[in-house]
Order: sequence, then C-alpha cells, then structure tokens
Amino acid sequence: MPTRTPLIAGNWKMYKTVTEAVATATELVGRVADADDVEIMVAPSFTALAAVASALAGSRIALGGQNLHWESEGAFTGEVSAPMLVSAGCSHVIIGHSERRQYFGETDETVNRRIRAALDAGLVPVFCVGETEAQRESGETFSVLDKQVQMGLEGFSLNELTGLVIAYEPVWAIGTGKTANREQAQEVHRFIRELIEESFSIDLANAVRILYGGSVKPDNAADLMAMDDIDGALVGGASLKAETFSQIVNFKRSL
Repeated sequence: MPTRTPLIAGNWKMYKTVTEAVATATELVGRVADADDVEIMVAPSFTALAAVASALAGSRIALGGQNLHWESEGAFTGEVSAPMLVSAGCSHVIIGHSERRQYFGETDETVNRRIRAALDAGLVPVFCVGETEAQRESGETFSVLDKQVQMGLEGFSLNELTGLVIAYEPVWAIGTGKTANREQAQEVHRFIRELIEESFSIDLANAVRILYGGSVKPDNAADLMAMDDIDGALVGGASLKAETFSQIVNFKRSL
C-alpha cells in the first residue's frame, strides 16, 4: 500500500475577523507544533490571509485560499486571482466546494478553469467533488462523481497533476452533523482513485491524496482516517476552534 502523508485542511468559510483569525492561527501553531506526521493547511477568508500568513510564519501550517478566479487579472469586481493568493502567502486553494457550486453558480467547466489557474500559479488545488442527498438516494453517487472528476480534470496532463489533492464532500453531510460511515466513505474514495488510474495512471492514482469532508470531528476522525483510501480531511466547523482542530490533526494518537 503506497504511503501518503495525511493532509488535514481547515476551511474557515465566512467566519472570523482578521483579529479572530490571527488569534486562532496563533493558538493552533502552538497546539500542533509536534504533529510532524501530517500536513496541515488552513483557509481563512480573503481579508485575513496576509495577517494569518504572518501568524503562521515559521510554523508547519500551510495557508490556503477558499476560491480563486481563473484570470490572473482584469475587470472582475469582487474576485481574487491566483497571483493575489500567492502574494498573500498561500500555497493551496480550495476549488469547487459544494457551497460555491450551490450558491454561486460554480460548474464543472469553471472548476476546470480554476484548477488550471491554480496550477499555473504554483498553487496546490484542493479539488472538491460530492453528491447531494437526493443524488445519493436515487443511486447517482458514482455517475455524479465520474462527471465531476472527468470534467474537472479534462485537458490536464499527467505531469501537471502531480500535486493534486481531491476532497470528497458528500453535500448531505456538510454542516448537518451527518457523516458517511467509514465504509461508505472508503467505497467512494476507492472509486475516485480508480477513476484517476483509468484516466491518467496508476502512479498518479497511488500518489493523489483524497480527503474526506463532511462533519469531520475529533470523535470520528481516527475512524475515518484508518481506511486505506482516506488520506486526510477537509474540515469545516470543527476547524474554527484551535483546540478542536488540533485534536483532528492529532488523530493518530487515537488509533
């Protein structure tokens, strides 16, 4: 079984002022200082990026953006470009989150363009895919994921996707308290990995990290992460408090 270093990513969504974000980041640095067996990333709001970058300086925590525009500059009021994220200190960016798809018109085509922009700027894309509760109940989970993965990665070469991270987030489990049990999550993660193998190569499939996102908490993180194809977590609400998020980061201590 290939060894993949787990990535625990915190998506702070539209929470925290700059002052609050810096305080959380500063506390988190202290709490995860000895967590050398995982990679850690947090994605604050755009307004807090530069300040949080300073708070994280010299630590092992990476900084991510929550979205980006596919153009590097232009008359796109309210948008943020990949070069802007890089200049603020980001190394990662979340792309295609279900909330962007649900509320802001994100499509598989625009996700593809955003991934291209991220890669061109040297950012690690955290590419989100997932089905709604209605789609799961009607047996469409795998067809939905097949379309999202294939269209999201269309036109990319094998070499371009070396650092790709995929996050499987069942929409019905985001912020609802519901969580796919570990067997359900493993089944989907295995399906996604096999899609990558079929579309690109077994080497990329073995290397790509597939995170689980959907009401991940300290009491279920270790159970989920014990599965062969779950390589970390994209954490929402539980990442907002340094104490809770650090417990997820240190999930191996519960194994």
